[in-house]
Amino acid sequence: MEASYKKMKAAGKFDESKVVYKETTPSVHLKDLDPHPIFKGNPDKPMVSFLINVAWGNEYIPDILDVLKKHKTKASFFFDGSWVSKNPDLAKLIHSEGHEIGNHAYSHPDLQQKSEAETMEELKKTNEVIKKTLGIPSPKWFGPPSGSFNQQTVETASQLGMHTVLWTVDTVDWKKPATHEMVNRVVSQVENGSMVLMHPTKPVAEGMEDMITQITEKGLRLGTVSELLSEKRVNGTAWTDE
Repeated sequence: MEASYKKMKAAGKFDESKVVYKETTPSVHLKDLDPHPIFKGNPDKPMVSFLINVAWGNEYIPDILDVLKKHKTKASFFFDGSWVSKNPDLAKLIHSEGHEIGNHAYSHPDLQQKSEAETMEELKKTNEVIKKTLGIPSPKWFGPPSGSFNQQTVETASQLGMHTVLWTVDTVDWKKPATHEMVNRVVSQVENGSMVLMHPTKPVAEGMEDMITQITEKGLRLGTVSELLSEKRVNGTAWTDE
């Protein structure tokens, strides 16, 4: 109240545009919740995140990275561990561009059919190859291959310090849709907190620029999963730390 008063004092009248808000910390944090899959961010947060699962599609990665760089957009890439082992330079390139790295298991298994021990091995092995190849801490986010999981999967990921993330909007790019149809479908569905699933495919490489442009035109900002799911508000003219 004092900061708001100071900004309006000279004019001598109330001006809503000069109201200063102080961001407060929520009483419940993500770490306080029991292990559950996350399908969406805060519905009041005008941000969208791209989840790019990488187990194949090397030929399209450079074009996707070029468009993301052009638009100063960061995405979250979920790495298949065996892919990292075979493509360390490409994995390093993605990381060097400032994108977030997540765990996508090691051999693209159907985790609903795996035991706890098998799931643990898949996830630990992937974390280890990511740490060894990129020299970074273990990922915070885990994306189940093909979206196949059960509660055991989520709890196993939690034991390794990872939250399980799924998606809100699916490009279904692996079905090779017409690029403009895929873009239109995605853009029409995204809203506050949406997480958009995609892979390094031809439709995504061709449609990435239009998706970024049209999503931002809807007043939504693009960011990583960590940015989307953080407690920080999206910066705006009404929100300051004064």
